[in-house]
Amino acid sequence: MEPLKIGITGVRGVVGETLTPELVVRFAEAFGAYLDGGRILVCRDPRPSGPMLQAAVTAGLLSVGCEVVDLGICPTPSLQLAVPWLEAGGGISITGGHNPGKWNALKFVRADGLYLSAEQGDEMLDVFHQGAVERAGWDRLATAVEERDAVTHHLDVLSRAFADDALRARRLRVAVDCGNGSCAVLVPRWLESLGCEVLPINDDPSLPFPRLPEPKIATASQARAIVRAGHADVGLVLDADGERMSLVAETGQPLSEELTLPLAMEAALSGRSGPVVTNVSTTGLVERVADRHGATVVRTPVGQAFVSEAIVEHRAVLGGEGNGGVAVPEIHATHDSAATMGLLLRHLAHEERPLSALVAELPVLEVRKLALPFSPSLIYSALADFREGLGEVEGATVDQTDGVKVLWPDGWVHVRASNTQSLVRVIAEADDGARAQELLDWARERLQA
Repeated sequence: MEPLKIGITGVRGVVGETLTPELVVRFAEAFGAYLDGGRILVCRDPRPSGPMLQAAVTAGLLSVGCEVVDLGICPTPSLQLAVPWLEAGGGISITGGHNPGKWNALKFVRADGLYLSAEQGDEMLDVFHQGAVERAGWDRLATAVEERDAVTHHLDVLSRAFADDALRARRLRVAVDCGNGSCAVLVPRWLESLGCEVLPINDDPSLPFPRLPEPKIATASQARAIVRAGHADVGLVLDADGERMSLVAETGQPLSEELTLPLAMEAALSGRSGPVVTNVSTTGLVERVADRHGATVVRTPVGQAFVSEAIVEHRAVLGGEGNGGVAVPEIHATHDSAATMGLLLRHLAHEERPLSALVAELPVLEVRKLALPFSPSLIYSALADFREGLGEVEGATVDQTDGVKVLWPDGWVHVRASNTQSLVRVIAEADDGARAQELLDWARERLQA
């Protein structure tokens, strides 16, 4: 049985195994009680389990006296923007994000539209574990669930930020694979409003996911085919809830999700200066692009909540992670693929060069990634053994911001527990592929020992 994962990203598990309606009601009650009632927004992605879990979330929130606003199927960033707009106390997005269809999750959003911080998440979990929530009496229950349109509001915010005559004049041809996720209700409309000629695929939320929702080279084959057949200027591969995105160049070459943030940095830093925020597991291209523009880089533990907090604290120009998630602070300090594509397409229009030319100007670093399944009871002991077994690593420094990152002059390897699955993630990077693979194998051998 797959485990239930509770952490900085909320609570997630396999529906019918560890993520059950009973458990979801309890978490919704705890979140509503933690916020002391009030207005709470709820949205979901199109997974088959969505309606069932939304009913459970709604029941739990109503039971503790909350006013529930149903946003229906919409991207998580749309909900996050709508929380302050609708003067809500918070929100719950029901989405497994990049996880396969059998998974689902609850993501908890606070009043400013950001995810709960680590400390706030711990406080909410205390309420959950204590189980002593005060339920509303029959005469204090909300008798109706309001429905609102967060997607149109999101489009309005994006349009004000990215209105650009040069972009509209370019009439870029954009292939977009929505993966039949919640982005299907937002992104084609958004691209059309930018004057793009849109070549959409998998844009029907009523149909099953046609591929794994995680946007990366391995899931870009359909987008790649549409780019080539349709002679598109760029291809976009999206996740299930609107946070992450990978790219396909006009040549049909699928790009690593690690390149989304560096390319967005080139766009953001070409017109302004300031710090960029990312996590300790993201490519060193971030520093190299930042150096080119005289910018500084702030590194955080892995997790969008950490990145968002640092964006606000440091008044960053941009933030993001190596999973394809980018936060554009002029929209909000949270991952938003629609804002990211607005930033990148505007830059592409002004550069008047193809995406492949922009990619060719980036320094070349080789990344290797590995996900090792571990029993939940063994993950942290395995990491502790790995850390203790390092001793003095010749010529290297060790960073324990999140897991263990070992850095040499010519490369690094990072070992950490996944926030979302029962896995140990290993990422290695170096100037050449052989060295990156050597570092990955070095870490794997020590973990498996």
